[in-house]
Amino acid sequence: MEKISKSVVKKDHLPKITGRSCYVGDYTGNILTGKLLRSKYARAKVLSVKVPELPEGYFYVDRNDVPGDNNVNIVMDDTPVYANEIVEYVGEPIAMVCGPDEAVVRDILAKIEVEYEELEPLLDLRKATHAHFDYEYGKGDLEKAYAEADKVYVEEFETGYQDQAYIECQGMMAEPEADGRMFVHGSMQCAYYVHGAVARALGCGPSGVHVLQDVTGGGFGGKEAFPSILGCQVAVAAYKAKQPVRCVFDRHEDLEFTSKRHPSLNTYKIAVKDGKVTAMDIDVKFNGGAYTTLSAVVLQRGIIAASGVYNVPNLHVRGRALKTNSTPSGAYRGFGAPQTFFSVEMFMNHIAQDLGKDSIDFKLDNVVKQGDGTSTSGIYHFPVPLVDMLNEVNEKTDLFRKHKEYSKPQTGRYRKGIGMSWYFHGAGFTGSGERDHIKAVAKLHKYPDGSVEVLACNGEIGQGLRTTFPKIVANELNIPLEKVYYNHPDTARVPDSGPTVASRSLMVVGELLRRAAIKLRDVWVDGEDQIVTENFKEPDFMIPFYIDKFHGDAYPTYAWAVNAIEVEVDTYTGLTKIVDATGSFDVGTPIDWNIVMGQMEGGFLQGIGYTSTEKIYYDDKGRMRNTSFSDYLIPTSKDVVNLNCMLHVEKYPNGPYGAKGAGELPLVGAPGAFVEAVEMALGAGHKINHMPFNAEEVMKELSKEV
Repeated sequence: MEKISKSVVKKDHLPKITGRSCYVGDYTGNILTGKLLRSKYARAKVLSVKVPELPEGYFYVDRNDVPGDNNVNIVMDDTPVYANEIVEYVGEPIAMVCGPDEAVVRDILAKIEVEYEELEPLLDLRKATHAHFDYEYGKGDLEKAYAEADKVYVEEFETGYQDQAYIECQGMMAEPEADGRMFVHGSMQCAYYVHGAVARALGCGPSGVHVLQDVTGGGFGGKEAFPSILGCQVAVAAYKAKQPVRCVFDRHEDLEFTSKRHPSLNTYKIAVKDGKVTAMDIDVKFNGGAYTTLSAVVLQRGIIAASGVYNVPNLHVRGRALKTNSTPSGAYRGFGAPQTFFSVEMFMNHIAQDLGKDSIDFKLDNVVKQGDGTSTSGIYHFPVPLVDMLNEVNEKTDLFRKHKEYSKPQTGRYRKGIGMSWYFHGAGFTGSGERDHIKAVAKLHKYPDGSVEVLACNGEIGQGLRTTFPKIVANELNIPLEKVYYNHPDTARVPDSGPTVASRSLMVVGELLRRAAIKLRDVWVDGEDQIVTENFKEPDFMIPFYIDKFHGDAYPTYAWAVNAIEVEVDTYTGLTKIVDATGSFDVGTPIDWNIVMGQMEGGFLQGIGYTSTEKIYYDDKGRMRNTSFSDYLIPTSKDVVNLNCMLHVEKYPNGPYGAKGAGELPLVGAPGAFVEAVEMALGAGHKINHMPFNAEEVMKELSKEV
């Protein structure tokens, strides 16, 4: 184990377990409570809003009170701060009522009368025609490959919603300051995203706003863009009321009205010749919901990963994020890749069955290796350790033997299956984002007493940055870890080091801090106040990426993983018991062993929940029906045996001490492994092409048996 990998007590451990940590809901004082008036319809024209007479100190806030632009700055900037004349999904915020007593605020909301002209909503992704985003790319000669193929296969795959289910619900607060600035703080991942959005909504310059990330109880992507929306809403309310305003969702509100993982419909056409995949033609459709939010970048990653970890010389991919009158979809750990990796992994299994091959053998015949071309005509510049990792998983689980044994016909009430998936996660922001848009900056501030403060804007959301950033700096400076600290970022004090997304924080910003620490070490003067700065530079080896063509190195490097999940299916009840879940994960050098293992185990379990129990139901009016943890079922400790997670280290030379992105990787491959295992247990003739696959789905599938 590397010296840097040795685990330490997390710096935020004691404040959290003792209850000293201050979340946005913990602030006291003269704070108005804000609650949102929401649309009852999936699509409607708002004809009028009748507001009862408001008691003194209470306020009604809507789009007419927005002093700047009534559009939230995200990607395409089409999400209203408060609804325009047409509401586009159930729950769209029309207005906010705020005041000192929450009970009175709720009573006012209940008395507001909204007159609607109901319009026909579009709720079915299969019928959607308007594309928020439409991308297309390819390489090689598909027509020639299909003409020469031994066989051509076509299949469609469908994936569902998933809620982030963080422990702390969405919450934001805005406070007008004496100097005229607006102070916005709360539960978030990306302080500078919120900063830009609020400045636009208030119509002020960047200096008119500053944003602080409070202690945040989990994000998983759900607090990437959504805090920009809620942040604008409370900022406009505080601007009107001239008092602090806070809005914290309850669990029902959070589950029903916040962004989810994009559902998808993915159609694959694959050519096979002499046992090798020679071509893939892939059509990816993501349900973007009513507004664009982050669908562009989610879709980009999804279609880049669409061909999986296979060497496909002839490739065509089209991806569309389509508009429906449903809650806007957004970021979620894995960011579009789980949907397409599930699809390609299951299709490779099905093709192998038709060819009479074991699917693991078929996948081995087609897997990429170092030096091969990527889907976007880049290069896998560094080692691809998938075969070695597969062997590690086999040694732990007896995968190869069980995979062949369980594929044989089974009878009786209980049947077993074991599934395998392997996959990557591109480390860092997609394409030229780091180079052309983010342009990260990080600083170190050494104080005269010899303590060093990390100045960056990346948020601690449970992944350990308040510990790992100081570990890197302390290691390079050769000073005690206690002398280095990292506060929650405030945009008034820290530079823009980029968003806390895309598994980029440690690999990209951690390396900036390592280099800054080397600079500081070289100029260190005892007793002096010193600041050093480091700017991002794209590695020289990268093939420039162009988003208009989807051509070049989409990522500088990749994190890799192999998952195996063994199940036992009860054919009387449809319940699926997970017997074993094993994963080998390559995230480069772990900066803290326990933190990384926690990420692997947590992400792996999240992926298992996505594919097994976390099914979201909407009615024909566009309203989500399971809005509590009684009916939106996330895995508990009783649902899964101990997760067997292993680290396989392939160092990335441009990451700190060889580290690569870690946070998103462990979720991505669980669906392919789990569903293959269930399909195997159900037996020959059962071909599963959708997920989540819960007990109800098992019973539906079993009902097809003769």
